Order: sequence, then C-alpha cells, then structure tokens
Amino acid sequence: MRYEVDFLVIGSGIAGLSFALKVAPYGKVCILSKGEAAEGSTRYAQGGIAAVMYDSDSFDKHIHDTLVAGDGICDREVVEMTIREAPDRIRELVQYGVNFDKSRGSDRFDLHREGGHSEFRILHHKDNTGAEIERGLLEAVRSHPNIELKEHQFAIDIITQHHLGQRVTKHTPGIECYGVYALDCRTNEIDTYLAKVTLLATGGMGNVYTTTTTPIVSTGDGVAMVHRARGVLADLEFMQFHPTSLYNPAEKPAFLITEAMRGAGAILKDFKGHEFMHKYDARLSLAPRDIVARAIDNEMKIAGVDHLYLDARGIGKDELINGFPTIYAKCLELGINITKDMIPIRPAAHYQCGGIKVDRNGESSIKHLYAAGECACTGLHGGNRLASNSLLEAVVYAHNAAMSAINQISQSSQNTPNSQIPDWNAEGMVLNEEMVLITQTKRELQELMWNYVGIVRSDLRLQRAFDRLNLIFRETEDLYNRSVLTEELSELRNLIACAYLIIKMARARRENVGLHYSIDLVKDK
Repeated sequence: MRYEVDFLVIGSGIAGLSFALKVAPYGKVCILSKGEAAEGSTRYAQGGIAAVMYDSDSFDKHIHDTLVAGDGICDREVVEMTIREAPDRIRELVQYGVNFDKSRGSDRFDLHREGGHSEFRILHHKDNTGAEIERGLLEAVRSHPNIELKEHQFAIDIITQHHLGQRVTKHTPGIECYGVYALDCRTNEIDTYLAKVTLLATGGMGNVYTTTTTPIVSTGDGVAMVHRARGVLADLEFMQFHPTSLYNPAEKPAFLITEAMRGAGAILKDFKGHEFMHKYDARLSLAPRDIVARAIDNEMKIAGVDHLYLDARGIGKDELINGFPTIYAKCLELGINITKDMIPIRPAAHYQCGGIKVDRNGESSIKHLYAAGECACTGLHGGNRLASNSLLEAVVYAHNAAMSAINQISQSSQNTPNSQIPDWNAEGMVLNEEMVLITQTKRELQELMWNYVGIVRSDLRLQRAFDRLNLIFRETEDLYNRSVLTEELSELRNLIACAYLIIKMARARRENVGLHYSIDLVKDK
C-alpha cells in the first residue's frame, strides 16, 4: 500500500505526540507506532520533567547544573535555549490535559529534587510522570481530526535518492527524505509512506545491552535508519546507565527506581549495609548519574556481588507509600516492603545522550527529516544527561521542529514526483524458519556490549567487541539478504548498527569525559 501525508511522525512518545498536535492544523498527519501507542520510553519515565517554575529557583542555576552534569561538553547556547523555554512548554502540557502534582492545599506544583540538581525543580505525577504525560497527549491526539495514529507499524528505512537509483554516500550533498518504508506487523506487508516532512521520534537503543530499563521496543531504529541513509550522528559513546534499577534478573526490562527517591532521602548502601558514596563524591547519593553508576559498579566488583542496596527506610512511611506508590507496589509483589526492607539495586542501561545530529530546529543533515527525543543529539546533554532533562528536551525540540516544519511545508522545495518512488521490492526472498539464529545472535550481541562496552571500558575490551561484532554483522547481513523481512530481523540489524556506532565513537574518544570511562585513559581536567 502507498500512503501520502503532509507530516509523517515515527514514534508515539512525548516528542512525536507533541509535534503532531502542533502541526495538525497545517496539514494531514500520520503517526506510526511500532507497537501499542503507549508502549514507549515516555510511559516508563518515573521521576518527572525539570523546569524552573518559581522565583526560589533560577534559569542560571538550572543551566549551571546541566553544564556540570554534561562534564563540560554541552552546547551552552542549546542549554540556555532549552531551559528558558521550559516554563512555556510545561504550560502547554497542562493545556493538553497533563496533570502534575500540586502541593497540599496550594496551586503551586509540588517539586522533587534529583541527583545533580541544586534545587527542587522536578514536576511530577507521583512516581509515574511519564505515564501521565503519555495519557494526556494520547487523548489529545486521538481526538484530533487531522491526525491518524497507526499502531504496529515498524519503520524499516528512510526513503532517499538511494531508492531512486542514485549512489548516496556520507559525502553526497543534499540528501533528501521522502518518507519511509514501514512493515505492517499484523499483515507482514511493507508499505510506502510518502511525506513532505518526516519526524523521527523513535526513542533509544537500551536493548543493545543485556540489562536495561528501556522497553523492548527501544532498539535504536531511528539512529540505524539515519546511519544507513548516510546522515550525521554524534556522541553515541555516551550511554547513560541508571544507577538504580530493581535487581530482579528474571524481569525485562529492568524496573526503574527513580532518582527522586534518593532526592527524598534514600541512601545507597553496599552488600553489608554500609554507606559508601562518601568515598566517591561529596554529593553522596545525589551525585550525577555517571559518578554514581561507576561507584556502584566498582563496589560490586570489589565485593564480587551482583547487586547493592538502596535504603529508603529513613523516609516516612506515608511519604513512601503515597509519593512512590508504583515502586512500593512493585517491590511488595517481590516480597520487599520498602518501609522495612532495603531495595536490591544495580545499574542498567537507561538513556542514549547522543544520536541523530540536529540543529536548534530539530532538523537533521537530511533535508525534510527532523528528529526529537532520545533518538536526537541536540547538544543539551553533553557527556551525561542531568536527571529529568530528557522529557524537557523532547518537548522543547518537538515544539521547535513543529514551528520549522510548518514553515518548511508552506514553501516545500521537494521536486521529486511521488510516482518516481518505488515500492519495497521483496522479490526472491524466502521466509526464515530458524528463529534461533536471530534470538541467539541478539543475546550474544547484548552480552558482548554489556561485558566490553559498558560502564567501564578499555582499549582491549573495545577491540574485542569490535572484532566479534564484525562477525555478527556479516552473519546477519547474509541472513537479511536472503530472508523475508520480519520485525525481529529488522530489530537485530538495527541493534548491530547501534553497537557498531557506540564502539566506533568510544574508540575515537581519547579522554575520559562524562559517561565514557576507560581504564586506559587519564582524565585531563
């Protein structure tokens, strides 16, 4: 099937939905969601969204905290723009129907504090903020007459001049995006979606690692598509590991224990129940995530254990149950009463700070192609994302991209007739009946990345990872070139591409900065 729209959105999280709502008055919008519309990283965000809302805080403080967390390599102008726009974007979310908690008996927002923040500035909805944002935006999208939301549609590749028979390399000037090829996961047919403007809001790539807090749909699809289309990518060596996921090896994705719990007074403790963060940073359990994750990783290796603890027993019982109801209920399911018991935790892959390189309008190096949210690299995060800046970045860049796309569509310079763009060609492909080839390779890839390209790296580990990945790549490409395309095979190819990019950029980074830490490098500060 062929579809033609004005605005095509790939992804149904905060970035994709916000963008769709803003461009909808100016043309026909289609949103493609890989799975169920609500099943994305936004839904799993517990802590909240950072913004300066009152005079007790200031833009300068938030800017400073972001720059410090980013370890000196943030784009300062981007940081200032994003943080100063934050209050307006928060007010828009409220207008869309999103509810943030208010202080008791007051109209003022109840604000949390998280690691790396010098003030209480995290707007939240209990401990399920992302789910509340997703609910509010989805309701608004589903009621808009100009927006069509299609679930179980997996974007496979960006359509460029390459599909018109032209040779396209990373040096080709003027690469253009005409839309995407997408797999209908219910019919297994590959459809052609053509658009004047396309936004990638495909989320992260956490599933390149064995243990991750990200949903199973986070397989780096947007980054991999741009890589194949020869677009510009940046900073993918900076993979953030959240220090505190709930230790429960049988569960995937790993359940997140929000940083707001440490902001409320919970303390990290070693396997014997002793505090240890004083050995690593004066900010103790509220140090930035890269520092805390490395400290936990080191303590686990020293003790030879597979998890440590978060002690929330010093927080009042009522505050624990009412302020963190999702965590309380989840732990209780596993026989852990967090008002009496310490919570077993370990780090987990959580957020990619790099991605598709975009300008301040969210436009990529490929014409008519925008990116927002976790898949984009804006310069805000630098070497390490400050807690709760991710939802903020997504909504700010969705707004900027929408304003630019509205202007672009009114004076579209795309000259290629849609009739020249071919449909997907699956001639000669056969159905692969050996699913074990895909599942085993995926498992091998994830373990490879976890062991060699994780929280702490070395030149030898990166070289071994690169050598083994090369073999995995060749085997998978051979399978791809003779198989009918499936969601599982496409995800595996995307994960391999993302792993390659992480390793390549990590090997090129010859200093320890932010989330990239190698035992072979001496920090130059």
